[in-house]
Amino acid sequence: MRTDQTAGKILLVDDDQELAENIEAALASRGYEVTMAEDGDIALDLAEDGDFDLVITDVKMPVMGGMALLEEIHKLKPKLPVVIMTAYSSTDCAIEATKSGAYDYVIKPFDMPEFLDVVAKGVASSRLIGRPVKLGGLAPGVDAIVGNSAAMQRVYKEVGRIAAKPIPVLIRGETGTGKELIARAIYQHSNRDKKPFVAVNCAAIPDTLIESELFGHEKGAFTNAIATRIGRFEQADGGTLFLDEIGDLPWNTQVKLLRVLQEKTITRVGGKEDIPINVRIICATHRDLADMITQGKFREDLFYRINTVTVQLPALRERPEDIKDLVHYFLNKYATEFELEVPAVPKQAMKVLATHLWPGNVRQLENAMKKAMVDAMGLALSEVDVRKLLSTDAPKPSLSESDGKSRSGWNQHIAERLNAANEGESAKVLGVLTEDLERELYGQAVVLTLGNQSKIATLLGVSRLTVREKLDRYELYPKR
Repeated sequence: MRTDQTAGKILLVDDDQELAENIEAALASRGYEVTMAEDGDIALDLAEDGDFDLVITDVKMPVMGGMALLEEIHKLKPKLPVVIMTAYSSTDCAIEATKSGAYDYVIKPFDMPEFLDVVAKGVASSRLIGRPVKLGGLAPGVDAIVGNSAAMQRVYKEVGRIAAKPIPVLIRGETGTGKELIARAIYQHSNRDKKPFVAVNCAAIPDTLIESELFGHEKGAFTNAIATRIGRFEQADGGTLFLDEIGDLPWNTQVKLLRVLQEKTITRVGGKEDIPINVRIICATHRDLADMITQGKFREDLFYRINTVTVQLPALRERPEDIKDLVHYFLNKYATEFELEVPAVPKQAMKVLATHLWPGNVRQLENAMKKAMVDAMGLALSEVDVRKLLSTDAPKPSLSESDGKSRSGWNQHIAERLNAANEGESAKVLGVLTEDLERELYGQAVVLTLGNQSKIATLLGVSRLTVREKLDRYELYPKR
């Protein structure tokens, strides 16, 4: 795993010096380290010897063009993503390049924010493919699913049993349990590990764009569709597509996904051609899909299609014996990143960590250890330090004063609701409590992000449309 602090290392190949310098400046402003080459021959030597996250190349260049470079790079480093830059007139060429293994393409003259978005996705994909995932170990320099508890041993055995089989997998578990790591482990132990691994967070994409994201679109399919775009299915062809938070997929898109799984073809938005695809699907969710089926929010036939095999990840509170290893793993990880000494964790301090409930699971523990690493500056973590850390790290459990409810915590509020129901006031306790929690969650997110709806959507893993609906419902729009 890369330990440098750059956003990514990019090899930029273009014989147009002025354009290349403009692109380099834009990439550098986002924290990327850029190496430039004037033609494919030079670029191939650099790619062979260098450790790049992404290659961006023009199609037409002297000596060796972009298509030939793509072919040669895939022989040398099949997991290194390549983005093709092409003119409007050669869009068909770009689509053919994608079928030949290019990660994506951009049309010149391109919109810079759109270009940077493609780059960011390409680098993220590269790092997902390139970072090995160690099961059950504490190996330095790699991502690891840490834990040797009986619960995690069952997970490892299931991964080993299903990885090489060409079947859909559904990974279930609470938020923060490591579902993406398990998906990557399945991919890396499969016979598709030399092909792309493409991850899509269904909850983070607006409902209006999800179909274009997954299936691509034809030129003119909708406003601003100025060129044909490939989707994630075509990007992942021959490899693995990871659909995270599948429970947030809109109903209409569920119907189209079901057709793709049944017929193994996709149709781009606005298109008529059936495009064959060969993709293994791995899905993940923290939602109860069976309950969503009962409520009419998730298709039963799709559920059976993606649920051939289920991997259930335990919550951290269900495997407390793994917390000690996780603490040491994260402290060592961030000691290397921050160039600090690994702080000692005395027995009493470790006991506090091991008995904490960790509602945010492994992700919350990692964030806590990252903060502890900075606060300790190489010194030992005392019991007092740990308790202070956990008190500031924990999500606020109390309800807002503006709601006129008790501030003594959720436990008391739940008890009050249950007692009221027991006395005959209402039997719909779950619905009421869910609404109370949702109102508080969005309210705190508004405060934390200063009302930035894009940040709220990313923070909560929902679409911006959902954010707008919830803010309107609970009257949480910041006062202007």
